[in-house]
Amino acid sequence: MKEQTTNNDFFVIKAKENGVNVIGLTRGSDTRFHHSEKLDKGEVMIAQFTEHTSAVKIRGKAVILTAHGQMDTEVE
Repeated sequence: MKEQTTNNDFFVIKAKENGVNVIGLTRGSDTRFHHSEKLDKGEVMIAQFTEHTSAVKIRGKAVILTAHGQMDTEVE
């Protein structure tokens, strides 16, 4: 059985407006979209990177909390 490799660091995304898109991107030689969520204002998503997810794209106004600090998206 193959052991799943993950980064145990979680990150939090909190939507500051309706319709914030959170898009998971795959690992490997071809980066592809593999999962998408839509958050409304005030909704929170807790996530982590896995052997399948190497990046996350956030579209819309949101606050992102990580072990490295907090950041806001800069959407005008």
